[in-house]
Amino acid sequence: MSGSDAVLDRMMTLHPKIIDLVMDRVERLLAALGNPERHVPPVIHLAGTNGKGSTQAMIRAGLEAGGARVHAYTSPHLARFHERIRLAGELISEPALTALLDECVLANGPDEITFFEITTCAAFLAFSRVPADFTLLEVGLGGRLDATNVVARPALTIITPVSLDHQQYLGDTVALIAGEKAGILKRGVTCVVGPQSDEGLAAIEAKAARLGSPLLVHGQHWHVSEERGRLIYQDDNGLLDLPLPNLPGPFQVQNAGAAIASLRFLGRDAAACEAAVTSAYWPARMQRLRTGPLVDSAPQVELWLDGGHNPAGGEAVAATLARMPKRETHLICGMLNTKDVKGYMLPLAPYVTQMHAVSIPGEKNTLPAEVTRNAALAAGMAAYTAASVADALIHIAAQSPQARVLICGSLYLAGSVLRENG
Repeated sequence: MSGSDAVLDRMMTLHPKIIDLVMDRVERLLAALGNPERHVPPVIHLAGTNGKGSTQAMIRAGLEAGGARVHAYTSPHLARFHERIRLAGELISEPALTALLDECVLANGPDEITFFEITTCAAFLAFSRVPADFTLLEVGLGGRLDATNVVARPALTIITPVSLDHQQYLGDTVALIAGEKAGILKRGVTCVVGPQSDEGLAAIEAKAARLGSPLLVHGQHWHVSEERGRLIYQDDNGLLDLPLPNLPGPFQVQNAGAAIASLRFLGRDAAACEAAVTSAYWPARMQRLRTGPLVDSAPQVELWLDGGHNPAGGEAVAATLARMPKRETHLICGMLNTKDVKGYMLPLAPYVTQMHAVSIPGEKNTLPAEVTRNAALAAGMAAYTAASVADALIHIAAQSPQARVLICGSLYLAGSVLRENG
């Protein structure tokens, strides 16, 4: 176990709950650390249910192509915690992370604080000490009461598509959830708004009107579409004819639109916008696995990985499968017990030959494989259980050596797979 792993494990014990949405603990610790959130490079703050990570990755690619140094904060991580904190383009080093975490634990003392809150404070501390041109901040959960929502005046805010997820924390309608996401809006600060339902957009517009926050709304102020194998983007500054995003899936076109709208607002040129769509890297979002022990165990199988985990994520994966060349398709799926499993499965069912359900290794909130299988059966899929991803893959390969296999259902499962596959 590394030094940072030991401190991170200790941090998990500092609060009885994993999620407890209030702001006072994070504000208290930031004050004890000298308010580093006031001393970070200009902040671009992203909220939304789906597409935050991909949109952030595209913005980072566009900014860095123009020579900018960019900090980035994302969650959750996949294989290693270090993925959450990127300093001026580079993942944080093990010695720097361990020292920061120790400093935050010392400053916090015996007080309760959640894991996400204290690690977010560590990220702000890191960002305040390393020179850069921008700070990309991804909301962890919601927006209004998220630990990242402590920057008084960001350079820009972004709200990607909002749909039903985390209802136990954010509300049981899209309007309520959108209202929580809109909590990142700040008086007089522009917000780029991705495609929304009518009720979601109404909630965001109502909050923006109260604060005097200018909005750049998809379908009103900017438009994006796929035409003849190209991405066409248009706003008041003119039209861009660009390659399709290198991140696979038709839903990446709308994420690219939000990224381009953000880059144009920040004064970036067409070359930066093209780099955003051609150079972004974001693992576990319809990621093709081409090397590693899992791939070697079934060399003829076409192996894919996706971390989507809610009904909108299921729809996005289904839309991607619909556009792929016809091939027998199998799922290996593991999900958390907080998710709408049948809602995730329903859009996938027409494209899937069968599904193998697994429990997520090392995750106490995993849904038992039998429950995931039963949800798949209810959604109309042929479904089985397997002891592990590796066992499921070997079984599928023995049946259908040239099948397409998608490992899916959770970022936590995706992280486990990336670690197992090296």
